[in-house]
Amino acid sequence: MIDCHCHILPEVDDGPTRLADSIKLAKEAEREGITTIITTPHHNVPTYENTHINILRKTDELNAILKKENINVDIIPGQEARIHGEMVEGLETGDILTVANAHEYVFVELPSNHVPRFTSQLLYDIQLTGVVPVIVHPERNTELIDNPDILYNLVKAGAVTQITTSSITGHFGKKIKKFTEQLITHNLTHLIASDAHNTTTRPFRWQQAKQQIEKTINPYTWQDFQENARRLTTGKALKQNQPQYIKRKKLFGIPI
Repeated sequence: MIDCHCHILPEVDDGPTRLADSIKLAKEAEREGITTIITTPHHNVPTYENTHINILRKTDELNAILKKENINVDIIPGQEARIHGEMVEGLETGDILTVANAHEYVFVELPSNHVPRFTSQLLYDIQLTGVVPVIVHPERNTELIDNPDILYNLVKAGAVTQITTSSITGHFGKKIKKFTEQLITHNLTHLIASDAHNTTTRPFRWQQAKQQIEKTINPYTWQDFQENARRLTTGKALKQNQPQYIKRKKLFGIPI
């Protein structure tokens, strides 16, 4: 199985602070049935800057160590870039790293509490370069929770999205869990990933999420997510169904 969003590289962000922690995380991934991880260090946030070259180098180093340790998990380079107005230029210069350095998909992180006004135009401009933007963990964005039509319009315009295992299992709260389920049932998300940072407070929760989805939504949904993860890593078009609006319940005309 493929985990397409994980902070496994050591000493680069708020993930593992030591190589030993990265190895521990990789062992846990193997126990969960994960064979491939796209590593996604934070980039363009106040605390972390992870350049294209540095990520590629550290990914190669970690793969060599995992092979030596007989841990059967392959690490693919990626980057979790916080949205900013110069992302197109960053793709051109190499500051922004696409998935597997293949110039097919790029992860885009929104702020947690709003959607910048330039988001729609920027994601469109990224697509003009031939790269598909992947909006990571949209279910944890408060403005999208309050106004899901924004996400519908972004997906309708060609963006894809990735939800988090801990969201579907309820570890981020009931409200986020409910919204995550709505994103799945309304065809507004295409990938699932752990966004794991460690083995304690931010673990994989891979099998738990798989069981939750198969039990409460659809036994085939997890398979579709994994098929899309394979397509993501090989640069192929993701499987997508027609997105649908999420209808909000209203009380006296006010959405609730």
